[in-house]
Amino acid sequence: MEYRILGKTGLRVSRVGFGGIPIQRIDAAGTKALVERLLEAGVNYIDTARGYTVSESYLGEALEGVRDRFVLATKSMARTKAAMAQDIETSLSNLRTGYIDLYQVHNPNMAQLEQVVGAGGALEALLEAKAAGKIGHIGLTAHSREVFEKALELDWVETIMFPYNIVETQGEALIRACTEKNIGFIDMKPLAGGAIEDGALAIRFIVSNPDITVVIPGMAELREIDENVAAAARTEPLDEAETRGVEAVRKALGTQFCRRCNYCAPCSAGIQIPNVFLMEGYLLRYGLEDWARARYGALEIKASACTACGLCETRCPYNLPIREMMKKAAAEFGE
Repeated sequence: MEYRILGKTGLRVSRVGFGGIPIQRIDAAGTKALVERLLEAGVNYIDTARGYTVSESYLGEALEGVRDRFVLATKSMARTKAAMAQDIETSLSNLRTGYIDLYQVHNPNMAQLEQVVGAGGALEALLEAKAAGKIGHIGLTAHSREVFEKALELDWVETIMFPYNIVETQGEALIRACTEKNIGFIDMKPLAGGAIEDGALAIRFIVSNPDITVVIPGMAELREIDENVAAAARTEPLDEAETRGVEAVRKALGTQFCRRCNYCAPCSAGIQIPNVFLMEGYLLRYGLEDWARARYGALEIKASACTACGLCETRCPYNLPIREMMKKAAAEFGE
């Protein structure tokens, strides 16, 4: 296993980490088996979140007795000081630990980020928890390039998590900037939410980029750990066949896959278009139907509000048939 220093945190992490979203579809015993296999494989970075229902608590139980062998990261969508302070305490309790190595502000939009850093915002609670030794470092996760760009300017941000994979390379220049600023980069959605079927090729593509500090594929089966670790262990450049495979994936998904670049915004009906497609991906490819439906249900404006005006399609650099995709998403969610 290759290890990297996670930017200015100074933490030494395995190049492949463990993404905790899929734990929601297994049980506590299954999670313990996964943690045991992670130890065997040399994987020492674990990512979870307050929003992943049972993920924190299952991991907390599984980590008893081996907690100190892992770099443990979680995140919260709290935007106020009070809510974040409560979430930190809940995370500590769920994870059965006295400290969390990395606590992240989870996927804020620009307005929410302003709230986080403002008076009475979540950052105040994070800084107090850091001073008290409850958390070691502070990071931020994003799906929006605009938020990513802003995060690079914030001195308290020690790590940034953002999607990067064969078909989502829109953050490549910003990821390079993380290296230049010594900010640890955590790669989420390495298989594009399950859209990329060749997991080995997906991981090989990602680790061939030296600016990726750690990649965190979601894993719920022991074989997934073995396959991802084996793929990452191959450090030679992509060969001709693999390069053709990358292009084939792009060709297959390029006409129907949202890269969450947000160039389609603003929607005349107020729909957060990338978020609709993100939730649809969880619904169809992650095996997390109840969770996806709950998160979709919390969206203020849903796919069915689409007026088919077509403005979004004129802005999309990938020529996606967004109007038809919105109809499909609405149908998938029973609207």
